[in-house]
Amino acid sequence: MTSLSPQPYKGTRDYYPEQKRLQNYIFDTWKRVVERFGYEEYGAPILENIEIYAAKSGQELVNEQTYTFTDRGGRTVAIRPEMTPTISRMVAARRQELAYPARLYSIANFMRYERPQRGREREFWQLNVDMFGVDTLAADVEIISIADAILKEFGAKKGDYVLRINNRKFVHYMMAEYLGLDAVAAHQMIKLFDRRNKIDQQAFEEQALEILGSEQAGDLEKINQIIAAQSIEQLPEALQHVSAIEEIKTLFDGLNKAGVDGAIFDATLMRGLDYYTGTVFEAFDTHPDNNRSLFGGGRYDGLVGLFGAEPISAVGMAPGNTMIENFLEVHGLLPQNTSKTDVYVVVVSDEALDDARGIAAELRSSGINVEVDITGRKLDKQIKTAVKKGIDYLLFVGPQDVATGEYSLKRVENEQEEKLTVEQIAEKFST
Repeated sequence: MTSLSPQPYKGTRDYYPEQKRLQNYIFDTWKRVVERFGYEEYGAPILENIEIYAAKSGQELVNEQTYTFTDRGGRTVAIRPEMTPTISRMVAARRQELAYPARLYSIANFMRYERPQRGREREFWQLNVDMFGVDTLAADVEIISIADAILKEFGAKKGDYVLRINNRKFVHYMMAEYLGLDAVAAHQMIKLFDRRNKIDQQAFEEQALEILGSEQAGDLEKINQIIAAQSIEQLPEALQHVSAIEEIKTLFDGLNKAGVDGAIFDATLMRGLDYYTGTVFEAFDTHPDNNRSLFGGGRYDGLVGLFGAEPISAVGMAPGNTMIENFLEVHGLLPQNTSKTDVYVVVVSDEALDDARGIAAELRSSGINVEVDITGRKLDKQIKTAVKKGIDYLLFVGPQDVATGEYSLKRVENEQEEKLTVEQIAEKFST
């Protein structure tokens, strides 16, 4: 019989304890920050009807990246590739019952069938943060402020990242009024802008000319001027005073007052998903070894109305676990990855095992995480196991220790050892 492969499905990861500890650190940091802003956690099914993605997420996501299948009831369902349509459905279902503004978050896993690469996997975990029921830019300011606060909570400093900001109203004006594109060509150009950093300049210009057509080939220079603009003031004059630009200026003023100083305007930022209606933003890593988008979000005021409820405004974002992990790595911000177990009990002889179990139970009742070696192995092998697991303290229990009531507690990191009673050990870990 052919042996089975021990490797996980392509594009997915196994999380052994050390990887899971890092993932939990990221999750805990996310939770701490968003709850500080008043957001409440929710949960949702991993399966959804395919229609909720086909309606607004975009055909590329539905046709090329979504895992779909027909269930036993004949329904076409999808493993969720994102959360925004799901939370919009949930809000629509309780439209009249929720208190607004509704501040909601979740940490969940998703699947997309795409080419695995650094920072991008087929199964991924992300934080989803959304605010419903605020029409003004105050909601946009808050969501972007949370993005900034999350990166700072991980220890990031000014200059480690930038928050690039644009507005889909401005994008549509730029495409329809300034470049004169029809709806189909405008949609194609938005998709081209969205992948601009993934292709070289020559390929970009060739594909742009195909979209523009021979009659509008002269507009390629307009596009290059937009790409070259590093600020609103560097945009072509015809674009500097449209209403959407005034909205962007108001947003930047709000961010400055909120203490967010790492935001810049980027006229080329599109955010590929079709449901965005206003502000769009992305957090970018500035480190040369990871110079790429970390995560993004924006305003999507139309989704709730698709579910038969009265429309309601919404702004959200979704940082991913793997991209944050890469960010922490290149900036030297990874936490010390130690075991959650506080003490490893080394049993000196078989006759001390029952006593070791009793001591462990007493320490656990004091809130200390304790693992007892029950293997009966030699001391050196027990110690090696504790070191390999990353447990910081060793507690030696033998007949003589039981007789005196004092036990050797040794810290692995610096090999400092002291004789303590069980009560003293409990007191040590409580401080």
